[in-house]
This record gives sequence, C-alpha cells and structure tokens, in this order.
Amino acid sequence: MDVEKFEKLRAMEYFTDEMFNRIFAFQQKLHPAWDATLPFDERIKGLPLHYLVFSNPDRDPKLFGPTVAPYYPLRGEIRTIAYYIRQVAKNPVICDLHAGNGFIGSLLAREGFKIIGLRDPQAKPNQIADFYDTSCYEMRTMALQEVTFPFDVAFSSWMPSGVNMTPEIVKHEPKLIVYVHTDHVDKSTGTPQTGTPEAFTNLPARYRLIEEWSLERPENMFHSIWPDLSPSIEETRHVKIYADEPYHDLKHWTSMEAGQGYDWEGDLEMILLALEAKSELQARGYRM
Repeated sequence: MDVEKFEKLRAMEYFTDEMFNRIFAFQQKLHPAWDATLPFDERIKGLPLHYLVFSNPDRDPKLFGPTVAPYYPLRGEIRTIAYYIRQVAKNPVICDLHAGNGFIGSLLAREGFKIIGLRDPQAKPNQIADFYDTSCYEMRTMALQEVTFPFDVAFSSWMPSGVNMTPEIVKHEPKLIVYVHTDHVDKSTGTPQTGTPEAFTNLPARYRLIEEWSLERPENMFHSIWPDLSPSIEETRHVKIYADEPYHDLKHWTSMEAGQGYDWEGDLEMILLALEAKSELQARGYRM
C-alpha cells in the first residue's frame, strides 16, 4: 500500500468533524447558500459536497427540484467548456437553457462570460430558488420556444427528463451546443433522468461532436465511509460539445486542469481517497 499516497487520510478525523459540522449547518439552513441577499462568493464558500449529491431532508419533491443542483460540477470541466466557448466569439452570448436556480450556469459565467439563463415557468423550482451571480448572470423567466434573441452557445445542462429539446435548440443555430447529461433511467418509470437518448446523439449533420468526457460518481460514496450517511446510486455524468460546421476544427484542450478548484472538490478528494484506501485494504483481506 502506498503510504505516501494516502498521507492526507491522517487528517480524516478532523476532516470528518468539520464536514459533519458543515452538513449539519446546511441542513439547519445556517449556511450562506440559503441567503439570496449575499454575494455569490459567500454563498458557495464551504458548500458541502453532500448537498450537491443529496437534497435537504425537508425538501418536498412534489413541489421542488434539487435543493442546489442535480450534480456536482468540477472547476476543471467548467474551464474546459470555457476554453471552447472562447474560440467561437469575442464576446459570446451564452444561453443556459435549463437554468433552474442559475447555480451551475453562474460557475461557467465566472470564467469570464455574461450568461442568460432561462427559467421555464412550467418547471419545478429548486428548493433554493435563486442561486446565481448577479455580476455575470442574468435570469429570465421564459421557455426556450419563446426566445427571440440570438446566442452563440447553447448550454444544455440536465435537459428535463423524457424530453428531447434538441430540435428546438438547433433552430437557433448556435455555434456550440454543450450537453451535460446522464444515461441513468428511473427504474420505477423507465424514464431517462435527463432528456432522451437521441437528444444527445441525433443532431443535424452540420453539428460535429468535437469533445466529450464522462465522470463517475461512485455508489454509496458517503455511506461507504460514514455508515450514518445515506446510500446513493452510482451515476455517470457525460459532457458532449458539438460544433456547427464553421467551427469543427477548434483547438483541443489537452488537459482538464482545475486551477483553483471549488470548495466541494476538497470533500470529493478526501472521499475518493478514503474509498480507494478501503478498497485496497479489502483486497488484502481486511474486513471493513
């Protein structure tokens, strides 16, 4: 076992106490994320990874979507998306098509863009209804079918379940279409969690897939380390970037470097390290 590799786990007791304190504070709505009057910088500081996997226990799923967001974004992938966007226009207009509360779109906007988010009035609101950076993100309450302004980039992050919005997206002739989606299907209803399978693959011939990657969220990522925390399913999240014909030859991003990662990535690093150490010990015959 590579002891040096797992050196950070020596601080696991402190990390656990601090993480649980943040989880409890968020659950009690003491975390700044709940206060829409605060600057976005303050609201995302110390945001627990736990609440980018789970929603708050008091959320009524009949009335509200996820508390914060449907997945945890990583700075490295947001920077990668931004790299391609910068190549298609000097001051690109980016439309966040399924904005929700604006949280994920704001992270992209903070890479140096102005983004317009669309909040469909028919969609269930997030439990935290407004969570966007007003300095670079504009929220508009309207459906995609109502949009009349031109935009360079369509950011389709977590297309609504069972709906193929791609035909409507391509009517606007964006230079880039960025999809963030999962192939997960609800076992009880048979409905895809995001969009439909053809929504992310069946585009007009003029659109070429120029970049893609996938990120796996391990099964029971919290529960396996801390049995008191809830189990969770394994989920693979995909990112696909399609370019219109004049932009098929954009320069490729060679590494998904994060620079300064988001605070929740510190939680993720420790959890993945702990899961790896546990797996190695189990492989050596230790019962855990």
